[in-house]
Amino acid sequence: MTQYDFPIWLRATHLINFFLIGLLLRSGWQIIATHPRFYWRSDCGPGTEWIRFTKRVVPPEEGAYTAHDDELEPPSWLTLPGKLNPALGRHWHGLVTMLWVLNGLVYVSLLFVTGEWRRIVPTSWSIFPEAWESLKIYVGFGVPSIEHFTPYDALQKLTYFSIVFIVAPLMMVTGPVMSPAVSSRFPWLPKLFGGRQAARSIHFLGMVAMSVFILGHVALVFITHREYNVTHMVFGEYDPARVAQATTIIISTIALAIIVWIAISYVSIRNRRASQKFLFRAMEPFRKLTINKFKPRNRTAQPYTEKDISPYHWTNGRYPKPDESPEWHELAAHDFRDYVLEIGPANDPAKIVRVPFEQIKSLPQQEQIVAHACMQGWTGIAKWKGPKVMDVMALAGPPPADAKYLLVTSFGLAQSMSDGRPLEPFYSCIPIEDCHEDESIFAWSMNDKPLPWTFGAPLRIRVESYVGYKMVKYIRSLEWIADYSTIQDGMGGTREDSGYQVINARI
Repeated sequence: MTQYDFPIWLRATHLINFFLIGLLLRSGWQIIATHPRFYWRSDCGPGTEWIRFTKRVVPPEEGAYTAHDDELEPPSWLTLPGKLNPALGRHWHGLVTMLWVLNGLVYVSLLFVTGEWRRIVPTSWSIFPEAWESLKIYVGFGVPSIEHFTPYDALQKLTYFSIVFIVAPLMMVTGPVMSPAVSSRFPWLPKLFGGRQAARSIHFLGMVAMSVFILGHVALVFITHREYNVTHMVFGEYDPARVAQATTIIISTIALAIIVWIAISYVSIRNRRASQKFLFRAMEPFRKLTINKFKPRNRTAQPYTEKDISPYHWTNGRYPKPDESPEWHELAAHDFRDYVLEIGPANDPAKIVRVPFEQIKSLPQQEQIVAHACMQGWTGIAKWKGPKVMDVMALAGPPPADAKYLLVTSFGLAQSMSDGRPLEPFYSCIPIEDCHEDESIFAWSMNDKPLPWTFGAPLRIRVESYVGYKMVKYIRSLEWIADYSTIQDGMGGTREDSGYQVINARI
């Protein structure tokens, strides 16, 4: 039978993969904690989840219980970075995924270049009955004889092949489905898996399979012919005289990896702003080549119909409190009939154009049934109606020559400020090119009714290639700006400032 060696590249890519997969799993668990429920349906209604990791019960009334209320606070020794830091968890997951995929491509390429692919790719149907015989031995707490490990027995080989060539690619494909920018540009991709939530569930099951495989794979190193395995892994050859040395090196390496994993969590939380900037800079070259270029193909990029509208729609955040915005509550008391949208520079009141609510409604209106995607993982489908962003902004004249972003400011306040100062108005900055998208509108109607308080009355922005936190609710004012660095913490939005979300990037 053919013998395969353990070249340095094979051992190096395995070591790198082990370190990266630890970061990938831990950051993935952090993301799961932000919405610990999984669905096959796109509407994510209470009770429709097939599995959940929380005992909390969601009341049927929309807005009575928000997605933020449902979020769990995992410890930093378990997740990356731990506690209530979903944004940093997503950033770490994105960066590590990129590195993990790169390492995987190197590994697979070298497998085929060197001919080592035969070590994990089945070449005969006989592997299935052989794997069944191995499974029976393992179930009986036995160990297949050493001649079956060249380098793996049939069951290990079949499992390895499934992870490398089925599970891993499936994880790589289902992950991007959860990005609104990707789904808007490639609407066929969510359909391929039965929708975003189905893709999210498949991604979760892939994570479970990957976790079980890693635990089993590492355990078998020490259970099945340890002296053979450990020396091959460390030195590339079988050397009975160095078993103790190889074992010590492997255990020390695992312990060191665990220490570094946990240390990264604590360093990230201790220096959240620095971590945010570091992760943004590390990922931005990749984003510029991919996701930042993705634009919705047309108005039917998300071809949902009336029957797809979610019976229950999650929300995040609540409408302004009376002490936060008495002006908003005064308007709400009169059904927003007196609402006036302010467009123009806040530092020059003479240039502000005030647009009555009825004028907004009199503009050409656009209706779109689309999926709202939250960075926490839930989705909801609704019909939104309102004028296009650029039609509204045209009421104040053309954009200034140096305009790069639309500053959207809310009547509501931030939930917290990064430095603990008094709460400031919630805001977001939308790049001007995204304001031109066909599906970018100012919505005043949801599901053929005036926008409910919970969902942003009287007016909210919809940019369908973005996740929900960028789509400001309870809009007070609009302004073209050239730079956002002097606004609040200078990160481009309240969620970026105080939630450490990704800076000025599509998701």
